[in-house]
Parts: sequence; structure tokens; C-alpha cells
Amino acid sequence: MTGKKQKNNRTFLRIAVLALVGLVFICFACTLILIVVDRVDDSASRQAPEAPITDPSSAILVLAYSPEKADLVVDLVQAFNDTRQRSPDDELMQVRLVELAPDQMVEAALGDTPGFQALTPDASLWLDQLDLRWAEIHRDGESDIAPRRVADSSRYAVSPIVIAAWPEVAQVLRGTNLQVGWTDLQARAAEDDGFRWSHASTSYASGMLATLAEFYAGAGKTRALSEEDVLKQETLDYVRDVESTISLYGENEATAMQRMRDQGRDYLDALIVMEALVAQHNQAGNDPLVAIYPREGTLWEDHPLALLDDPSITDNQRRTFIALSEFLRRPEQQKHILARGFRPADLSIPLDSPGSPISIANGVDPKEPQTTLQMPGPTVVDVVQNAWWYTKRPSNVFLVVDTSGSMEGDKIENVRAALDTFVDQIQGTQDRVGMVEFAGTVYNIIPLAVIDDVHRQTLEQSILSLYAGGDTALLDAVRAAYVRMQREGDTDRINAIVAMTDGQENASGVDLADLMSEIARENDRGVPVVIFAIGYGNDADFAVLNALAEVSGGQAREGDIETISELYRLLSQYF
Repeated sequence: MTGKKQKNNRTFLRIAVLALVGLVFICFACTLILIVVDRVDDSASRQAPEAPITDPSSAILVLAYSPEKADLVVDLVQAFNDTRQRSPDDELMQVRLVELAPDQMVEAALGDTPGFQALTPDASLWLDQLDLRWAEIHRDGESDIAPRRVADSSRYAVSPIVIAAWPEVAQVLRGTNLQVGWTDLQARAAEDDGFRWSHASTSYASGMLATLAEFYAGAGKTRALSEEDVLKQETLDYVRDVESTISLYGENEATAMQRMRDQGRDYLDALIVMEALVAQHNQAGNDPLVAIYPREGTLWEDHPLALLDDPSITDNQRRTFIALSEFLRRPEQQKHILARGFRPADLSIPLDSPGSPISIANGVDPKEPQTTLQMPGPTVVDVVQNAWWYTKRPSNVFLVVDTSGSMEGDKIENVRAALDTFVDQIQGTQDRVGMVEFAGTVYNIIPLAVIDDVHRQTLEQSILSLYAGGDTALLDAVRAAYVRMQREGDTDRINAIVAMTDGQENASGVDLADLMSEIARENDRGVPVVIFAIGYGNDADFAVLNALAEVSGGQAREGDIETISELYRLLSQYF
């Protein structure tokens, strides 16, 4: 048994004993997909991952960064590279960038060849999780000293977690009390069926920290949250009641904020993000948002810079890390960080300095938050992350899969892998998944069922047996899934269809206009169903896919052989 599986089993036993509610919690591992941004030269370029750096004198440091601060990190690293500092043996010290989700950073760093020597996730909690899991895998039973994967770390920017809302929504939420708490979001959703709010999945700090804040509120504490606090039935019930009003989860706060800009009030009424994104949004002259600081207190994204403890890291790479860390803490860089809407790590730089975006005019308040919650230890965070699968809003998801003749070969093989990736991400015992296969007709409809061991095996066997042949009846397949969801009448769950095709609709009995009318009508008076449409390759009919996504409030995405598994993994984080 691997160290990771041992860790999951121990977590399960701890939760079962403490909660006495018979919960089954399973941690998950994510597929690693790297997008490399080469910043060694003065210009930036996206390219495939490079071969590992093996030069023992190399001073090139590969840095993994999380997507919510992409623009800031790229600017800072470019500025560092432009200084063209050299090591004592005259090697040019440069930094290359790899964009990676925080949970994927952890998974990669647990391996022997992570593809980077340093990382800057959205919060230090991932470094704690990395060290915790590393110690459980590599601990020597004869030693009391836990091995660490992180050799050194510092932070260069911070930003509190806030509720971003449109001004009129913030006014209603605040009412006469002025302060807004988690139960206010819950109450508003109960009063108004059209109220929509969201936070990212717990694979990202904004989602994880929001969930921790809910558990703190449920326990009635602001510090020293314990495993016992998390697993009290009243705490679990509190968090479940709040989470039950979530519209959708999501992959990361930067993506969600872009949709807020693109779709405005048609997308969400409120979104959990770090304060910096609200300031940036308003600075850019967009339809303004207001940052609400939860009255129960909030946690912070502290954006650490960390170096891995790995024997393959050269002395010069360590020197580059130290030089970069010192560079980021220089006053001029700290002021640049402030100008980007983040709060600088250097507390001597005033937030109300001239030109500071941390201002009421930008929808944020430099005097807030009034209450900062204490970050729990990594074992408590681990329990909360597992408990989230029990307290999150459950979902019904139909996977609609194109098996037409054009899918033959590599496409169908990659779709099998992608579907397996999706199913693997669905954990716990709350969510229900079904599948509809289609070619020239709709066939092999697997009904919605809870993802237990038996149903998971049923889905995996069906995925394995997918074969390509025939025409493309996409609209009939989407309608088959949609009608079944309406018959279920389940408004307590998130209801979604993930539909994929690589070609043009050419065999359905229903036409697009009629299907769109049906979706618009039934979503309004029946069960709201969101459609996520994936176009696989250049021949996919994006006019149809965009129409289905738009009428349902969903999204249309483009995938190819290289990205299809990652796309399914990302979409799984919405449910």
C-alpha cells in the first residue's frame, strides 16, 4: 500500500471515530498537466514542458505558480530576469514559470521529478499539506523528526478572502446590520430562488479558506479550530445548510471573476474571492463590485514563495531562489504588488499611500477585516477538506458522450481516459452520475446513481467499452439527459450535463430551436439544469455548443488530444 493510501485510510478512521456518523471520506489525487511559460528571455512564450535541467551548475530556477495571480507573477519574474544577476561562478540566474493549480503542485512535489524546484501557490496551507503528506510517506519509524519537502519559504503578498457582490446585492445582504455572515447568504438564497452565489472547489485557497471559515462559524470560534470542532454534528449541519445554497462550485477564482466580467449579473450575485481580485476588477473600470468581509471573520491567501528540499537542486538554483525572494521583498517590488491590488508583505508600506487600490473607491476597505481567523494546523485542514465531500451541495451529472465514426482512433482513447479522470474526481457518497452515449442514435443510457463502488465500476466498464461508429445525434442525446433530469425533479442538487462532441449535428430528430425553447422554459419553471459543452477538435459545431451552454447558463469549452483529460478534470470541480 502506498503512503498516500495509508494517509487516506488513517484520515477515514480518525473521522469515523470522532464524528460517530459513519462518514466515508476519500482524498483524491489529480492528474498533472503543466503549461510552461518560458521567461528566460525578454519575451514570453507558451510551449510544451521542457526536459529536466540536468546541468549541475545551472542557475535556472523553475517556479510553479497558481493561476489567480498570473499577471503579477509574470511581471515580477520578468523584472527579476531583467536584472540579469549572476552566481559566484558567473552563471546567469533566471526563473522559468509553470502555471499549475495548487493541488496539482502538491501532487507533483510528492513525486521524484516534479518538474519545478520552487512554487508559489495561493496559500501556505498547501505547503503544510505537502509536508504532512511527505512525512507520512517518508517518515523513518526510528526517528522522531518528520522529514520535510519544503526547504525554505517566505511570503511576498497577502489578500483576505471576501464576498464579492454587486452593490445592490451587497445592500440587500447588509440590510440594517451592515455586517454580513454566512447565514445571510443562506437566508437570501432561501428567500429568492434567483439568488446565485459560489465559491471555488477546495482545490483552491479561496474555496478551501471559505470552507474553513464556514466550519469556524459553525463551531462558534475564531481560533484553535480542532478536529473535534469540525466533526461535531451541529458544525457539520451548519456547513451543510450554508453549502446547500451554492449554485455551482468552480475551478478557480480568476476564471470565475472573468465570467463575472463577461456575463455580469446573469452569472452570479456573489462570489468568494480574495480581495485583490475585487480591487483589480474595479481598477479596470468594470461594472463595480463590492467586497464584503464576513462578520464571523476571514482567512487570508498569503502567497508564499517556497523552495523544495530535493538533492537534484543545484547550489546555483538555491542562490537564484534566495535572490528572487530578496528581490520580491524590495520596497519597489512591494509597491508594485500593492499597485496590483494585493497587500504587501512589508507592513511598513501604508495601504492608504497615494494611488493605492486598497480603497473604498475600489470597493475594498483597508480597515478590514476586523476579525482574522487563526489558520488551523494541517491535520485539521485535512479533515475539513475531506469533510467537505459530506457537507458540499450534492450534484446530479449526466455525461453525454459522442461515439460517432469521427471519434475513431486516438480521440476515443483519449475520451476514455478523460471520462475516467472525471469519474475519479467525484468522491464521497453524495453525488449522482449517469451517462448517455450517442452516435447516429442515442443508446446505452446509464441512469443517475450515487457513486458507490458498484456504480463506479458500472461507469468504468461502460467507458472502457466505448467504440466509435455512425453519425452524430448530439441534440437527441442532450435532450435525453435533460428530460431525465426534469423527471427526477431534484431541486436540492446541482443539476448539470457535460456534453462532448467532435463533429457537426446531423442525425437528431429534435432541432436546436425547439430544444433551446424547452430548456429555457423548463429551467425557469422546473429543475434548473446547466449544460457544459465540450467541442473536441476543429470540426466540432461550436455554434450549437455555445447555444446550448448559453441558454442553460453553462459554458462551452474547446478541447483537443492534449487537453481533453485536463478539461474534464477542471469541469469536475464545478460539482
